[in-house]
Amino acid sequence: MGGTEQEYVKDAFDTNWIAPLGPNVNAFENAIGNTLGSSVSVAALSSGTAAIHLGLKLLGVTKGDEVLCQSFTFSASANPIMYLGATPIFVDSEVNTWNMSPSLLRKAIETRISENKIPKAIIVVHLYGMPYKVEEIHAIAKEFKIPILEDSAEALGSSYMNKACGTFGDIGVLSFNGNKIITTSGGGALVSKNKAYTDRAIFLATQARDDAPHYQHSNVGYNYRMSNVLAGIGRGQIEVLQDRVDARRKNYEFYKKELSSIKEIEFLEEPNGFYSNRWLSCILTPSFQKREDIRLALLEENIESRPLWKPLHMQPIFSEYQKFIDGTSEALFERGLCLPSGSNLTQTDLYRVTNCIKKEWL
Repeated sequence: MGGTEQEYVKDAFDTNWIAPLGPNVNAFENAIGNTLGSSVSVAALSSGTAAIHLGLKLLGVTKGDEVLCQSFTFSASANPIMYLGATPIFVDSEVNTWNMSPSLLRKAIETRISENKIPKAIIVVHLYGMPYKVEEIHAIAKEFKIPILEDSAEALGSSYMNKACGTFGDIGVLSFNGNKIITTSGGGALVSKNKAYTDRAIFLATQARDDAPHYQHSNVGYNYRMSNVLAGIGRGQIEVLQDRVDARRKNYEFYKKELSSIKEIEFLEEPNGFYSNRWLSCILTPSFQKREDIRLALLEENIESRPLWKPLHMQPIFSEYQKFIDGTSEALFERGLCLPSGSNLTQTDLYRVTNCIKKEWL
């Protein structure tokens, strides 16, 4: 916590704004918009997953449609496709950012069009806070007139060519889950330059109540709005966003420096013009076995680490769906490890991690 969260939450209690909506929600949305810039409007929601769900609905995704989705990501990126009765088609990553491969995206689109099926939307992710190849991906989407839902759940505070992640897609998605760079304990946001999208999202997120003196509904609605209390936490959190980004980036630089003597360990570098919040610091090891040796050695010291995301096309629930892959994400999953990356890690904590890894390498 940054310190001012309790003031905003206390104000919610003092003014009896405990129920959903209230001054904190509006102020938090404005603060997010000011942070992102680019004249975006914001709808604060109950989760990033809710934002993806509503985002796909706003882009017109319905039962039987196909949605192209980055495979190397958490399942929440793809689950809302299933909520809508649509079909996910998975696209592999490239090695420079670990995000969606432009060449495989083009192949996927052209293949589906050749089979008389035009994908309805593209979900592309800024993985671990590293921006995807925005220029290439968006050029392809524009060429084929397919809207982009930009999953920026892990990338608040990241930027591409000095422009904030979350502002590139037709719709952007943020997450304030407890493990993100800032948190409202649970929460998310839908972002767009098109205010009609955010207005519609707010309408749908508040049970789609029609404008009438009584309760009247002409659309299926959802209980997806963020509460005034949690938005108060968010207001305090966003005030220290850059501090959190700085702390995460320092973690990355520490690991990179301390482990530089082990040539077999690789780090994901920032391409020119890319700025990552380094939400998680990750390493690539030479092999699956070496990754597991390190993970288990850390666990013996009561230090949690975790493999990189298991690609969605390898997940049991998604394994039967069409995929356009070249082995990149599978190799990253086998060799990659996420190291402790919390904003409050001390230098002693970080040395514990690197000393354990160095010892395992002997």
